[in-house]
Amino acid sequence: MQLSAGKLWGMRRMADDAGRFKMTAVDQRPPIKNPIAAHYGVEEAPYDDVARFKALLTEVLQDQSSAMLLDPHFAVPRGIGNLSPTKGLIVTLEDSLFQETDGGRLSSEIDDWSVAKIKRMGSDAVKVLAWYRPDASEAVNTHQKDFVKRIGEACALYDIPFLFELLVYPLASDAHQTKDYVELKGKKADDVLASVEEFAKPDYGVDVFKLESPLNAADVPGVGNEGWEEAQSAFDEMGRLAGRPWVMLSAGAGKPQFRNILTHAYRAGASGYLAGRAIWLDAFSHFPDWDRMRVGLANESVDYMNNLNELTDGEALPWHAHDAFTEGGAQFSPADASFRHIYRDFGL
Repeated sequence: MQLSAGKLWGMRRMADDAGRFKMTAVDQRPPIKNPIAAHYGVEEAPYDDVARFKALLTEVLQDQSSAMLLDPHFAVPRGIGNLSPTKGLIVTLEDSLFQETDGGRLSSEIDDWSVAKIKRMGSDAVKVLAWYRPDASEAVNTHQKDFVKRIGEACALYDIPFLFELLVYPLASDAHQTKDYVELKGKKADDVLASVEEFAKPDYGVDVFKLESPLNAADVPGVGNEGWEEAQSAFDEMGRLAGRPWVMLSAGAGKPQFRNILTHAYRAGASGYLAGRAIWLDAFSHFPDWDRMRVGLANESVDYMNNLNELTDGEALPWHAHDAFTEGGAQFSPADASFRHIYRDFGL
């Protein structure tokens, strides 16, 4: 991989000084909107409550984060004023309202938003989630591939990193049918790995992968615990297939389960995490007690992030030390790679 100057700058902005990603997701929409709506007994959650919670997350959790992931609907309007300019800014582009069909799930961009608009607002990266199943219908998978290619091409055009999230999901024929943004029960490691293999192809222009555990979160033992070697092989294969910097998502896993996942991911070469609910869901359970939510975030959530960050500092691979940035067996810096690209473009 060679990075252009704009992509290099965005990658550096997302990471800490050592090149490790400690990123907090505040872009969730259904996982925040649905519990708030249920509390009030209404179909649609009040905008002010959703946006206020996202602003609170941004304010309280940014000190432990290298970057924050915000959505254009709620977190950007209310939370961006709380975000320190020393922190990386990532903005999500996919609409949370996907289309369910008999053949699979279709993703799309948020109306009136684009890579160009995210770049203009000063974001350091574009994040997109695509639902994917290798065994979905050909028409659905063609749509999903075209969707991702379109984003990747636009990120290359506007010189901004493309952070791509992959999630497997239940088909209509599956037993564990849900539209919730949670880990698919009974998911197959082969589906996760085959999805990574597909989107690692250069056609899609992915700069950083945001990946789920190839195994059910509850079944991941954590490095050093009984049976960990067998579990590790799945993470090792996922890292090999990714072929570029990658981070782990939490997908609603509990705090201990997500930490176990990270021990395997870091051993396999992951460069950090981009997580949301594992960090803040316990505090959110106190809604609508805003004081109690703030205390929960400032204490339990921050303590958990400090624990994850200590693990990340000790075991995660800096993104610029990834094999994708080596030449002839000798390592070189991402700045060198970027400037070589620039020199080549200008015939120098």
